[in-house]
Amino acid sequence: MQDQLFAEIDKRTQLAQSNELEMLTFYLADQQLYGLNVFKIIEIIETPKELSRIPHSHPAIKGEIDFRGHPINLIDLGEYLGMAPVDYLHQVSYVLICEYSTTTQGFLVVQPNILITKGWEEIIKPVGALYEDSCLTAITYHEGVPIQMLDVEKVLNEIVGINITISQDLIEKSQSIVRKEHHILAVDDSKAACFLIRAVLNQMGIRHTVVDEAPKALEILEKSIDDSGKSSFTLVFTDLEMPIMDGFTFTRKLKQNPRLSHIYVAVNSSLSNKSNEEKAQQLGADDFVPKFTPDNMARIVIEQIEKSTRSAGPMER
Repeated sequence: MQDQLFAEIDKRTQLAQSNELEMLTFYLADQQLYGLNVFKIIEIIETPKELSRIPHSHPAIKGEIDFRGHPINLIDLGEYLGMAPVDYLHQVSYVLICEYSTTTQGFLVVQPNILITKGWEEIIKPVGALYEDSCLTAITYHEGVPIQMLDVEKVLNEIVGINITISQDLIEKSQSIVRKEHHILAVDDSKAACFLIRAVLNQMGIRHTVVDEAPKALEILEKSIDDSGKSSFTLVFTDLEMPIMDGFTFTRKLKQNPRLSHIYVAVNSSLSNKSNEEKAQQLGADDFVPKFTPDNMARIVIEQIEKSTRSAGPMER
């Protein structure tokens, strides 16, 4: 059964995006269903009985395991969420080997379940004060059963830590070229990613707007077009995985709109493998930057500011 599941994952990760999510569902210790985009999954393995402990690490990091000759973190997702730790020494359990922004992580789960396909419009973003600091980023349903989707980027930020500081030379460069006319738009549903984006752009001293849904971003962009047909935004950063409309669809709609197609779009995603970068470029994306690489994000902003300044002539600071 597991071999068949692994083969199906490999097949589905080759599918083109059409505002659909290919999701692996799995169980944690609470026996509820959770879901993860298969595009992030490299492999599923049975949990090894031997691992290397990491001193002074987060309690949810059980240690390091060997994956293809390289050590990776083994993170008990359920324990992080307040559940009982998985007893991987005495019970069969599994590790989802995943790629996040050029890093490889192992997530310890009780049992993989099934693969399902959902349109992003079927993915519901929870609202309310209860979810403001929660790791729950979305919910969907399959045959009446709720499937919870976690903000894994937030999990990694709190467990492993994420660098949000850009290099001093890039800060100094941005301070010398940023003008009040420059404005960055970013769209991402992850709280951790939005925090990083704001932190980078604040360090650069550049005006920015951050929204959590692609339709909101499209509406803002439409309203940003002036009488000359130009947008007031210097560039747009977009995530790929978002409820309602994914980043692939957002990029395609933006680039197919004659009023918006001139806007520079940089995909900013933890789906950082080459195939997703190529798909984004095929749909019109101008650049691709893995999430949680603040210097790379800053360089793209600086390049586009310099380009816009050259084309527009001197601007007022």
